[in-house]
Amino acid sequence: MTSITLTQAAARQIRSQIARHGSGIGLRVGLKPVGCSGYAYTYALADDVRDDELRIESHDVTLLIAKRDLPSLDGARLDFVTEGLRQSFQVDNPNVGNTCGCGESFSLKQGAGKGAAG
Repeated sequence: MTSITLTQAAARQIRSQIARHGSGIGLRVGLKPVGCSGYAYTYALADDVRDDELRIESHDVTLLIAKRDLPSLDGARLDFVTEGLRQSFQVDNPNVGNTCGCGESFSLKQGAGKGAAG
């Protein structure tokens, strides 16, 4: 079973965003090809569960992860942090090999996630 954890701060932020939006069942977290290193995380409020997604319940919120992204996110921890005036979701992911200089994209370790899943 894939293990993805969620901090209390991330759960509070997800609940807050759903309340502000007025609807939603949880947060959809995924990966997309981008940038100079290979991948970036995506976040979107979700109103439904897609057939190709795993639903993870933690701290009374729902995370939705596409099954194809599960190996790349195995062991990851989703947090919500405030650094000065900047607030954002951050993923501590043991499968990340390198990040680009701008910090917007990352590559996966050899044999981890996307490479292993094909």
